[in-house]
Amino acid sequence: MELQHYLTILRDRWISALLTAFLVLGAVVAFTLLQTPEYQATNRVFVQTQAGSTVAELNSGVNFASQQITSYADVATTPLVLDPVIDELGLDTTARELASRISTTVPPETLILEITVTDEDPAQAATIANATSESLRTQVSALETSGEEPTVELTVIAPATEPASPASPSIPRNVAVGLMLAVLAGVAIAIMRDLLDNRVRRPDDIEKLFEQPVIAAIPAGKDTKHLPLVSAQHPQSMQAEAYRGLRTNLQFLGLTSEKRSVLLTSSLPGEGKTSSAINLAHVIAQAGNRVLLIDADLRRPSVAEYLGIEGGAGLTTVLIGEANIEDVAQPLETEGLEALASGPIPPNPSELLGSKNMQNLLNDAMATYDFVVVDTAPLLAVTDAVVLSHYVGGTVVVAQSQRVRKPQLSQALDKLEAVQARVLGIILNRVQGGSQGAYTYNYSYSSDSSPSSPRAIAKASTRVEPRPMPNVQPHGEGVASRSSKAPLPTRPSRRSGKHRDRRVAADLAESTTPKAWPGVTDQGGGAR
Repeated sequence: MELQHYLTILRDRWISALLTAFLVLGAVVAFTLLQTPEYQATNRVFVQTQAGSTVAELNSGVNFASQQITSYADVATTPLVLDPVIDELGLDTTARELASRISTTVPPETLILEITVTDEDPAQAATIANATSESLRTQVSALETSGEEPTVELTVIAPATEPASPASPSIPRNVAVGLMLAVLAGVAIAIMRDLLDNRVRRPDDIEKLFEQPVIAAIPAGKDTKHLPLVSAQHPQSMQAEAYRGLRTNLQFLGLTSEKRSVLLTSSLPGEGKTSSAINLAHVIAQAGNRVLLIDADLRRPSVAEYLGIEGGAGLTTVLIGEANIEDVAQPLETEGLEALASGPIPPNPSELLGSKNMQNLLNDAMATYDFVVVDTAPLLAVTDAVVLSHYVGGTVVVAQSQRVRKPQLSQALDKLEAVQARVLGIILNRVQGGSQGAYTYNYSYSSDSSPSSPRAIAKASTRVEPRPMPNVQPHGEGVASRSSKAPLPTRPSRRSGKHRDRRVAADLAESTTPKAWPGVTDQGGGAR
C-alpha cells in the first residue's frame, strides 16, 4: 500500500486510531505512576598497581591493571565482598538478593570501576554502595598482596551520595515511549480495522475488487435525506457537481441513440438509488434535454413522495392499458423534465415489469424523450432490476459508502452478469469527506437572495397539480388535454393546496385502480 492509502485509512479511521492511542498512552502513564520509585547511588573506584619508577615498569603496571579490572568488577558482586557488607549494615537479605541490586561497569579505555546500587531508599542505596566499595578494596588488597605490600590498590575517587530524584520510573522517558507506542498502536488498529472491514468505503475498494468503474462519487451531506433534489436546491454544492460529473461520464459510455436510457438500482434498500435517479434526471434536463424519470420500483415507490407529485396514477396505469405515457407523465419545475410515478402497486411486479407492455413503454419513451432514467427495486431483494436491465441502454448500480458490504455488492453484480446485462458503472453514494479519491471544492456562492438559495427554492415548489386521467372527471370538471397546456391554478394558501391535492389524488386513485391485474387471479386479497 502506498503512503497516500495509509493516510486515507487514518483519515477515515481517525476516531478508532485516536481512542487506541489515548488508551495506550493512558496505560503507560498509569503503569508509570503505579511503579515504586527506585533510587541509584554510584561509587567510583580507581584501580592502580604498585609499579616501579621506570617507563617499562609503569607500562607493565597499567597493562596489568587494565586486565584485572574486569575481574574486580565480577568480584564486587560475589559473597566474598557482599557478606561483610550484609553483616556490617545488618541487612535482612542474602548475598544473591543483594547482588541483583548491584551493577558494576568499567567505562571504556579507563581504569575506573563504577559500583551502582539500586534501592527504594535513597540513603540506603548510597550506604550500600560505599560499603561494597570498601569491602571490595579490602578483598582485592588481600588477594593481590605479594609479600608485605599489595601489588594493586583501589582508591575511591567519588563516593556515593544520596540521590535527589528516582532513577526509575523515568516519567519523561516513559511518556516518550508511551507516545511512540500510542502512535504505532493507533496506526495498527486503523489498518487492521480497514483490512477486516468488508464494507465498501472508497472508490478504490470497488475498483480493486470488481471489474467495474466508479463513474461518480457523491459526497455525503447533512441534508441529503431531507433534500433529495440537491442538484436543484443547492446547485453550487459538491453533491450537485458530482451529479454533473456523472452526466458527463454517461455521455462517453456509448449509449446508442435508440437506447438513450439508464436503469438505476442498488444492492440493498436505502442506498440512495432514488435520489440518485432524481438528481441525474435533473442535471440531464438542465443540459437542454427532454428527460423522463420513471419510478419502476413497484415494491416501495418513493419518487412521487420525494417530488411531491401525484402517485396514484403512473407506470402501472400505462402497463394495464388504462392510459398513455403522455396522459400521466407529470412535468416538473425543471424545463424538459417529466416524471412518471409508479401508480397503484400491483401484486405481480416482476411479471408486469417483464411484460411486452413494459418493453413497448420504454421504447415509446425513448422515441419521445431525449433520455429516460428508470428507478427500480434493489437487486438482492427481488428480480425486477434484472428483468428491466435488457430493456434499457445500460444499468448503473448505486452503492452507499460504509453501508453495503463487498460480498453483497459482488452478489448484486453477479446477478446482472448472469443475464449479460450491460453495467455502465457504479455510483458510490454518500462518501465521507476525504474518501472521494479526488480533489473537491467547496462552493459557497449562493445566498438567501439568490434563485438557488433555500429560501428561494421554498417559493418554487416542485409539486404540480395532477392532470385528470382519460374518462375521469374529478369534481365535475372536464378532461384536461395534454396538448392544451392550460395554466395550473394558483394555490390560495399552503393548507388549501394540500387539501385540494389530497382530493384530486383520491379521485385519481379511485378512478384508475384496475378491477383485476393482468395475469393475476383475484383471490380476495386485491392489490397491495
